[in-house]
Amino acid sequence: MYFNNSNNFFHGIMFHHFHDDGIHLKSQGSISEDDFKNLINFIGRKNILNADNFYEKFKKNLLKKNEVCITFDDAIKSQIDVALPVLSAYKIKAFFFVYTSMFEGNPDNLEIYRYFRTNYFSSINEFYSNFYETLNENLEPFFTQNQKEIENKESKFQMYTIGDIKFRLVRDLYLKKDKYEDIMQKMIKKKKIISSELYSKLFFSKDDLKKLDKQGHLIGPHSHFHPTLMENLTIDKQKYEYEKAISVLSKILNKSKSDFKWMSHPNGSYSKDTLKVLNKIGLELGFKQIMKIEPEKGMKKINNSNLEIAREDHSNIIRLMN
Repeated sequence: MYFNNSNNFFHGIMFHHFHDDGIHLKSQGSISEDDFKNLINFIGRKNILNADNFYEKFKKNLLKKNEVCITFDDAIKSQIDVALPVLSAYKIKAFFFVYTSMFEGNPDNLEIYRYFRTNYFSSINEFYSNFYETLNENLEPFFTQNQKEIENKESKFQMYTIGDIKFRLVRDLYLKKDKYEDIMQKMIKKKKIISSELYSKLFFSKDDLKKLDKQGHLIGPHSHFHPTLMENLTIDKQKYEYEKAISVLSKILNKSKSDFKWMSHPNGSYSKDTLKVLNKIGLELGFKQIMKIEPEKGMKKINNSNLEIAREDHSNIIRLMN
């Protein structure tokens, strides 16, 4: 049984990566078509609302405690190839939250790097070992200084190992974007990989977006460049990220910018300023990345505001099923 005392409130179910027997290889956090079907059955099809119904009931304050919706982040191609046929079979309309730089030929390297670390090494730990060897710096003082943050993230993000958490802290806080990408590009060059050759394998095309829209799924912004720490950007940069994403989507789908009323926070990162920006833009429904109250963000309860709706990561549900 899915619903219990810890999740008996309306929320989203969050998905990213899928694998099959073809081009989409199994990787950390990915699930198969059968996994997806079993998860839907475990939650109960009757408890899963279509995205448009979830949005309309949310606006009218009519959502019940045991009602959820399906959401996808990052415009990852395996969602089209593996997950979409399952949605069609179950007649489920979902939210697809996409970052949009890829549709202008300039995707963020986040997904490239994920593909690299999960497909060019025998294990994620082998990648981490190679990464730290390439970095070649003593990180013990940094980890000691951030021990409380490590423990905090371990509590919040149960789908991540300690190794995953430490890597993300090094990426986001110690190195930051430019230095991190320098390290990754050195590693990719060593493996003789041409990133641009992976684009069609990893990312949605414009036709994929149009297909989803035609089938009745709801598409919304997940930023333009997918910054890993949106909350650290200036207000103007945050505003650009979302306004640009909405502009790109409106052109591709031939819709008014005001038609886009739903979004999700990339990496679950936002601040009070972010919420003000999103409200001014006209977004009415926003999804977080976790199912916990974050007091440091000003939250006082689950589903604290219209732009802080909880989501459960699929991996946590898989663990419940097993």
